[in-house]
Amino acid sequence: MVKLNTNFRNLKESYLFSGVARRIREFKAANPSADIIRLSIGDVTRPLTAPVVDALVKASKEMGVAETFRGYGDEQGYGFLQLKIKEYYQKTANVTVEQDEIFISDGAKSDIGNFTDMFDTDNIVLVPDPVYPVYVDSNLMDGRKIVYIQGCEANGFLPLPEEKTQADIIYLCSPNNPTGAVYTREQLKVWVDFALKKGAIILFDAAYESFISDSSLPRSIFEVEGAKDCAVEFCSLSKTAGFTGTRCGYTVVPKNIVVDGVSLNRMWLRRQTTKFNGTSYIVQRGAEAVFTSEGYASCRQSIAYYMENARMIASTLDKLGIWHTGGVNSPYIWLRCGMDSWDYFDYLLREANVAGTPGSGFGKCGEGYFRLTAFNTKERTAEALARIAALYNR
Repeated sequence: MVKLNTNFRNLKESYLFSGVARRIREFKAANPSADIIRLSIGDVTRPLTAPVVDALVKASKEMGVAETFRGYGDEQGYGFLQLKIKEYYQKTANVTVEQDEIFISDGAKSDIGNFTDMFDTDNIVLVPDPVYPVYVDSNLMDGRKIVYIQGCEANGFLPLPEEKTQADIIYLCSPNNPTGAVYTREQLKVWVDFALKKGAIILFDAAYESFISDSSLPRSIFEVEGAKDCAVEFCSLSKTAGFTGTRCGYTVVPKNIVVDGVSLNRMWLRRQTTKFNGTSYIVQRGAEAVFTSEGYASCRQSIAYYMENARMIASTLDKLGIWHTGGVNSPYIWLRCGMDSWDYFDYLLREANVAGTPGSGFGKCGEGYFRLTAFNTKERTAEALARIAALYNR
């Protein structure tokens, strides 16, 4: 008789954002005339930029001509895109990464979840709370022990390890999803030194690095001395270039990292060549265009658009006297809601027809908080804020 992976029983009944979507659908079914504005899921609204679209179209046409048709590509990605990413690291973070340390994927979420294949189940996983749910769920599926380090207002939702902290695998996200908080170089140095001392690996989610405008803040953990000996970095074009529906990301696995005499870079390559057939040629050509001068400039315009939305949200919350963080170097705004976060979700949806994301969905330390995103249109964001302000001013 077949046996199931019983670790799945340790998961919540549904993924956080699936639960949010279900509640919105149910409310809409009961209130068909309601005009619901979503500031919940981190999906973009601005279209792909012209340089990216032109590259996608050109690559699509190439696939229809025998001389330029492409079949299977390298599982770790085409060299032309790896080279552009290598140059991007050097330009934006003054960091040198090697071409064969860069692995192209269909998004950071996939690689973050799949990277757990590299590790034995007998590892202690350290996760900040509140946190992006994939870090927790992907390890629960494998049956690993998870311990939490608490983020709170007192530490700016940027927790740091203590001498007694136990960890083999450490998840960090900066700019953080959901809180929008960003680690400084000095704070990341604390984590890197801790990982090196403990013989731990840091899995660093830098999906929102392109939203950092403060030059004093690191855009890559590899800006910190020693990080290439203990950290793997995951990045995404979903928000940088609007690739949420196009799907492309990349992971940097330094060749310096050796565990039990085994190169983690070579191990990840072996895993990918077995379980992944690579991101499509067409998408990788579109991604390549992101890193051209024209393409990156056009993507920066979209990022500026979203960050203006974030500024509007933060300004409104300030006027209403609502404590919040994020929204400066991140498209997420994390606010204190002062009640059960799911009750606040229902209240905001019912009274203002505005949807956000309950903080408790990101962990116990998220209870009493609420996440709003800056990814809607400027007009819809302004309307949502007007409704929230009217609700608070009653």
